[in-house]
Amino acid sequence: MPSLLVISLSAIFVVLIFANIIVFGLGLKYPQKDWLELRQRVRSWWIIIIVFSVAMVSPKWLSLTIFGFISFLALKEFLTLVPTRRSDNIPLLWMYIAIPIHYFWIGMGWYGMFIIFIPVYAFLFLPIRMVLIGDTRGFLQAASNMHWGLMTTVFAFSHVAFLLFLPHEDVRGGSLLIIFLVVLTEFNDIAQYLWGKSLGRMKITPTVSPNKTLVGLVGGVATTTFLAAVIGPFLTPMSISSSLLAGLLIGLSGFCGDVVMSAVKRDLGVKDSGKLLPGHGGLLDRLDSLIYTAPLFFHFIYYFYY
Repeated sequence: MPSLLVISLSAIFVVLIFANIIVFGLGLKYPQKDWLELRQRVRSWWIIIIVFSVAMVSPKWLSLTIFGFISFLALKEFLTLVPTRRSDNIPLLWMYIAIPIHYFWIGMGWYGMFIIFIPVYAFLFLPIRMVLIGDTRGFLQAASNMHWGLMTTVFAFSHVAFLLFLPHEDVRGGSLLIIFLVVLTEFNDIAQYLWGKSLGRMKITPTVSPNKTLVGLVGGVATTTFLAAVIGPFLTPMSISSSLLAGLLIGLSGFCGDVVMSAVKRDLGVKDSGKLLPGHGGLLDRLDSLIYTAPLFFHFIYYFYY
């Protein structure tokens, strides 16, 4: 296992331990306040980080299986939120079948098939399979929900997994690229929240996500871009200037992913996408930013470095 990977994962666990200490200290100093949700969030982060670490240090086939299972859970969660027709049971089954097929292309390193399987072949196949059933009521909405679900929970998220299979001679690739992407994506969410809470006044999307402010966006993106410039040259093949661009890309696209999924949840009339992660909501609540940052960062790296 590359020493950089060990150091990176160790640093993440140190931060998590530090978060536990802070939560414990807050409970002692302000016992009258309810810190249950914060404790639940930290406990859930332990589960998330452990699963993430296992995926990083495992053989590639196991890592791919873990990412594929996450896509399965995310798609299942999405389909419990959107309205589905009873007549679409078979097309829905084909959506789940598409997951191992899609991740198989990743395992082969077949970029050409990976990039078109869901956006082209699955996109064309699912409506035809629905037509064969013969139910035209709500056809367009059902097809749209299926396509959106596959594109977000499987295709977009799977770009994280494909980072493992990019050919690289430098040790700064594979798992370290994923760490760079995921750490910056989650850090961006936290930074935008803290900047917005402390100094934010002007709302950006008041009807979609009232807590999003201009100061939060600018401060979060700036902080994320700075962190990217610091850790990018160590974890990735990128220079400082390229790391700055990558950080800017992740910061802005992370915001977009967050507000887009907020709009989806508001349309569906739900606050959280599920209850899988106590304190965080559902799996989609944690993957919302990655749905945008993962494909954009992947293609940034792919086209400029591979």
